[in-house]
Amino acid sequence: MHNDTIVASATSPGNASVGIIRVSGPNASLISEILIGHVPEPRKADYVPFKDINGQIIDRGIALFFKAPNSFTGEDVLEFQGHGGSVLIQMMLDNCLATNKARLAKPGEFSEQAFLNDKMDLAQAEAIADLINASSEQAALSAVRSLSGEFSTIVNQLVTSIIHLRMYVEAAIDFPEEEINFLADEKIKNALEKIISEHQTTLNLAQQGRLLRDGMHVVIIGKPNAGKSSLLNALSGTDSAIVTDIEGTTRDVIREHINIDGMPLHIIDTAGIREAKDKVEKIGIDRTYEEIRRADRVLLVLDATMQNANEISSNFSDLHNLSILQHLSNEKNLSIIRNKCDMTNESIGVKDGKLTTINISAKNNLGIDLVKKHLKECMGYQQVGEDQIIARKRHITCLEASFEHVMKGQQQLTENMAGELLAEELRISQQFLNEITGEFTSDDLLGEIFSSFCIGK
Repeated sequence: MHNDTIVASATSPGNASVGIIRVSGPNASLISEILIGHVPEPRKADYVPFKDINGQIIDRGIALFFKAPNSFTGEDVLEFQGHGGSVLIQMMLDNCLATNKARLAKPGEFSEQAFLNDKMDLAQAEAIADLINASSEQAALSAVRSLSGEFSTIVNQLVTSIIHLRMYVEAAIDFPEEEINFLADEKIKNALEKIISEHQTTLNLAQQGRLLRDGMHVVIIGKPNAGKSSLLNALSGTDSAIVTDIEGTTRDVIREHINIDGMPLHIIDTAGIREAKDKVEKIGIDRTYEEIRRADRVLLVLDATMQNANEISSNFSDLHNLSILQHLSNEKNLSIIRNKCDMTNESIGVKDGKLTTINISAKNNLGIDLVKKHLKECMGYQQVGEDQIIARKRHITCLEASFEHVMKGQQQLTENMAGELLAEELRISQQFLNEITGEFTSDDLLGEIFSSFCIGK
């Protein structure tokens, strides 16, 4: 926490009908007196001329003043809402700084101050950025729920359950003279099982929330002219990629963003993998391998009209495709798409085995719905419900670590009858949950989180 007064534009760069300059800190009222001649009545709009530090009028607009602690940041907050020309916004910003009463805000510093002043917890603060960057209506609505505190409430309820169990276990340890065999007490066993169930439910909800926020990265690979670009176009519903019968048409990665029932999907079409014929194609193929390593799911497109297509899809005996597998982070992330099945008179459908194989005709849009359904199943995505919240990888990591220690605690109880170790595992589990809301966190983590925010938020 600091005593600085910070200032920044709260609107995006460029020209618009309205531009907002936001000031927060103890000198907000002084800046107001210098630039508009008085401090507006708190929480009431005041239409006034905006002046520079020499008293010259540079714009007219609305001034708003929020007295601490009744503001977004919990500090005195002043807003100038004027015309949105980029030059005017910069002039107002420069004059706020010229008063020598404020400094330029760092990215996310307004939200950080709100967190530090207990106006919101860390999960709510993160939801602000997630709401701004939402890529679908469902993601936006889920971010609003997180911003309203629904995710934090779920986490805090889980923390409360753990605290109550810890109190019972530790009290029994501290007062052995009561001669209560607490380790055999069904109350502990039942409470622990309930916590595990609640924990699993929360983790599932958060995993869905992360899918809504981050989406799924799908990389389409295969030999030249197998139909990769046709599959991209069929999935996205646009002609994003050039489709010809000339091998090597795609020489760089092509990205397309779509939604499947609210799940963001980042589809990447790659250069056909073969022995590169020139330097440019080699760069494209190297980028393909890089995308494969980062992918959540890789779709290997095979030309069903080729003689070895069936052999490749069943046992990967083709050495060319074995080189592809070396770049996979996990072989289980691979699915086989056998394209051009309309030309071989094969039925469109899904065949489950060691790897899922889907027969399609991208050109005729046959089997594309099966591919979309398969992608949802791979990520465990379900239709968004009214209770869905937004979540980040950080939240998932904390929940998984917390769940792991609860399970270790159960093991200590059932196998070793070790009450002290159960209490310790519960304590560590609670600490990981507290990291989600920011009740327990490090300055380094705060810096990493808020530095990704927009300036002015």
